Amino acid sequence: MWAAQHFQFDKPNRWLTSGGLGTMGYGLPAAVGAQVAHPDALVIDIAGEASTLMNIQELGTMAQYRLPVKLFILNNRYMGMVRQWQELLHGSRYSQSYSEALPDFIRLAEAFHGKGLRATCVGELDGVIDEMLRHNGPVVADICVAQDENCFPMIPSGAPHNEMLLGPDQEANAAKITQEGMMLV
Repeated sequence: MWAAQHFQFDKPNRWLTSGGLGTMGYGLPAAVGAQVAHPDALVIDIAGEASTLMNIQELGTMAQYRLPVKLFILNNRYMGMVRQWQELLHGSRYSQSYSEALPDFIRLAEAFHGKGLRATCVGELDGVIDEMLRHNGPVVADICVAQDENCFPMIPSGAPHNEMLLGPDQEANAAKITQEGMMLV
């Protein structure tokens, strides 16, 4: 969802997305397919760490077929959208959305014959992006982001589109969600 809002495209047919419809794991196999279809194109999967783990075996596909897919992981050590729903709409009652058992994505990339990179602060980000784009093979870039960063807009359960939350200044409105709406998630 962050990529949809902040990444610019200057040509049509350059964007594949599940549209935020809860299809965790969509990005990596979609990127592999796009790379196979367009072997000379730059293909970047921008995804969270939990989404990436849903289909992590595709790193093997990338290695086997020498696909130079760039995997750009926005890593907050949470299922970010799930945590956001739990925080804003369920009184911060967190359940199974945090992981202390994530793999070392750099070593995982290397285990699958790729290059692993990590940025732990904003000052490292440009260098990691430059190195990722210069590398001819597959890359896993593990980008550490704030654990409590939220992604907007979002539509609360049971609410119509015209009541979507557009940003942090509207987080207080999430408390207006009905019991019926809370039951939908």
